[in-house]
Amino acid sequence: MTNLDRWLLPEGIDEALPDEAERLETYRRRLIDLYHAWGYELVMPPFIEYLESLLTGTGHDLDLKTFKLTDQLTGRMMGVRADMTPQVARIDAHRLGRETPTRLCYLGTVLNTRSDGFGGTRSPLQVGAELYGHSGLDSDVEIIALMLETLGATGVRDVYMDLGHVGIFRGLVHDAGLSGEQEAVFFDMLQRKSIPEINEFLAGVSINAEKSERLRRLAELNGDVGVIDAARKLFAGASRNVVSALDYLAEVVNAVQARYPDVALHVDLAELRGYHYHTGVVFTAYVPGQGQEVARGGRYDEIGKVFGRARPATGFSADLKTLERLSSDSTNPNASRIFAPANADAAKVAELRAQGERVVQELAGQAGDARGMGCDRELIETNGQWTVVDIK
Repeated sequence: MTNLDRWLLPEGIDEALPDEAERLETYRRRLIDLYHAWGYELVMPPFIEYLESLLTGTGHDLDLKTFKLTDQLTGRMMGVRADMTPQVARIDAHRLGRETPTRLCYLGTVLNTRSDGFGGTRSPLQVGAELYGHSGLDSDVEIIALMLETLGATGVRDVYMDLGHVGIFRGLVHDAGLSGEQEAVFFDMLQRKSIPEINEFLAGVSINAEKSERLRRLAELNGDVGVIDAARKLFAGASRNVVSALDYLAEVVNAVQARYPDVALHVDLAELRGYHYHTGVVFTAYVPGQGQEVARGGRYDEIGKVFGRARPATGFSADLKTLERLSSDSTNPNASRIFAPANADAAKVAELRAQGERVVQELAGQAGDARGMGCDRELIETNGQWTVVDIK
């Protein structure tokens, strides 16, 4: 390894330099204050814990994305968190044990063995909120609203959303009598929206034409909210579970439209991200020109079962680094600084800092002047009085 190589970071691992770090911290404080105003309590799960805790509930989908190591004290396998959602579910189910609805929020670094799709990084700064203990429209709409408020608070504009419901897919698969293996094969094709493969697969399984047509059309049922009416006609003879899931999705869409009329909503009945742990409505947020989603979430009522309490749950998460990168907020928190000479009055410097000013104290014999230190104002002495003036 050369001397230059020593400064390289692993692929997908990044760091924030002063300007970016300042913006990230500004947004972090803003979001924590936002969640606090909505009644969400901040939790700080550990960066590492025993593997079985991380890979339960939602965690089964995270196995290949989780770095694993052996605990030298116990010999047990440990994992570095790749997602904070299972950890927060453990806190709600095991540590808090409340009966009332519980609102929790979090913000911290997670580490993935491979990119999670948020801007290609393997070390997202994950931010999110979870609502436990309530199953119904109010909690799902609250979480969607808080996700949209999160995007607004970080300056992410022109947001549009995809909404779906995993119960529709599950119900249709159950109606058709597909085996577990057949379901997995069909699921993979549906996620890729490979119509030729879907047609070939359905032609080779023994189900009646009506049920086969419902499954085949799933890949096409995406677009504006009119998709719901088209699906109602197509699924008119389906099981009650399918119809109920579609009706519930329509309620969510109507409630979000009424609250955020300027947010474009799309319905995608093949939107099944997190299918193996989600149990109800799922949603993703996008912005133009960004191929990957900028935030995602959904309902996952069974996540706490492995921790002893299968409470209803709904939540969302995003990568704060991605939100900062996409922000249209031009505010530069690093822009204004006051340069104080080495002999400046200490009381005056302290007074300015107490007022919220950023004061950079000169060091005796240092290189560089006020402008070189990034300052736009300076503290000068005139007739025994210290005053702040603009640097010309």
